[in-house]
Amino acid sequence: MSRARHPLLQLRKLPPSYGRLVTPLVLSIFMSGIVSAVVTVKGLGLGPGFLTNWLSAWFASWLIAFPSLMLILPIVRRIVSTIVEPSAR
Repeated sequence: MSRARHPLLQLRKLPPSYGRLVTPLVLSIFMSGIVSAVVTVKGLGLGPGFLTNWLSAWFASWLIAFPSLMLILPIVRRIVSTIVEPSAR
């Protein structure tokens, strides 16, 4: 029996070369969102203006996080490759 797939799951995948852009994009979205949420809750609490303040902080954080990751990830990959054995293929 075949299961119906959600339309978003039927999108074509990007070529492998896009991985170097998509990885820091997704990582920066999650990390800046989590960190800005923690800092917003710690600084302002979960009051009525939390969502607005958090989204503003998230966007500002992401504007710094994404280009920073684009610059830093190649260095991090080199550091990791000196510490971790390559996988057997």
